[in-house]
Amino acid sequence: MSNGNIILEYKGKDGKKVPKKCRELTLKIKLLEGTAYKFKEKKPGKNRVPVYIKREHLEYEEELKKLQIELMKLQKQIKKEKMRVLALFEGRDAAGKGGTIKRITAFLNPRGTRVVALEAPSDREKHQWYFQRYVPHLPSGGELVLFDRSWYNRAMVEPVMGFCTDAQHKRFLKDAPLFEEMLVKDGIKLFKFYFSVSKQEQKRRFDARRTDPLKQHKISPVDKLAQKYWDQYSVAKFQMLNETNRTISPWTIIRSDNKKKARLNCIKYLLTHLDYEGKLPEEELRVDPEIVISGIDEIKHMETHLMNPRSLRG
Repeated sequence: MSNGNIILEYKGKDGKKVPKKCRELTLKIKLLEGTAYKFKEKKPGKNRVPVYIKREHLEYEEELKKLQIELMKLQKQIKKEKMRVLALFEGRDAAGKGGTIKRITAFLNPRGTRVVALEAPSDREKHQWYFQRYVPHLPSGGELVLFDRSWYNRAMVEPVMGFCTDAQHKRFLKDAPLFEEMLVKDGIKLFKFYFSVSKQEQKRRFDARRTDPLKQHKISPVDKLAQKYWDQYSVAKFQMLNETNRTISPWTIIRSDNKKKARLNCIKYLLTHLDYEGKLPEEELRVDPEIVISGIDEIKHMETHLMNPRSLRG
């Protein structure tokens, strides 16, 4: 087994392996996340079979479980103090945003946690103030709200795909910092995460979606053009970071070629920047500087490599 994938060998009634030429099918199954952690202390038994996994996979599950317990402590504090916490998850297609959100919310009380993933704007919404459709979804006292894509659609997807005009794009880049400043000054604790995936890894994930029947729903027409318009997205990202990375509402870049490390470090960053009772020691929540990058450092990197797109990170 590797990364949770195991191959089941067929056996006959006498317990002997069935010759390969006689097997009708070999099943490849992915172990549910958390299974290795759950059964790691189990003893051998007549009705049990050994399954071997990579040590790093088990370590990931152990770390994730620890952080999810911390998130539950945090949620109690959010509810107790009527805090309003808002996290935006942005990035290229297949960068790992949804998977991270899923791990954050897995064990939280849904009464105090909401995930917002809006559909394309309706005809009515297209003629409203741009931020209007997002305002009703902002957190109330005691809530943690996570946006799976947000108003930053107008910073990258819309201009690259031609869904907005150049004037609308420029207007947004000027208005977004002002809008976010109002939110933060009113007491909302705002986090802006940008998940950065390489072009090669994005292609690999797209290919996996096409062949996995459980991931078919993730394929969209926009996804199919993501690789073709890679450089245009890079330019749009550079503009977005330059115009909207502010001290009061900074960007946090998450390198996500390794999904597991991206999830763990994103959660650690969130926990590190919020106070709650029973918090783990600082060293146990320290982020990996190779995975978590500040917005200003990402801008510097892009300024250095903007004329050499192949050197740019996603």
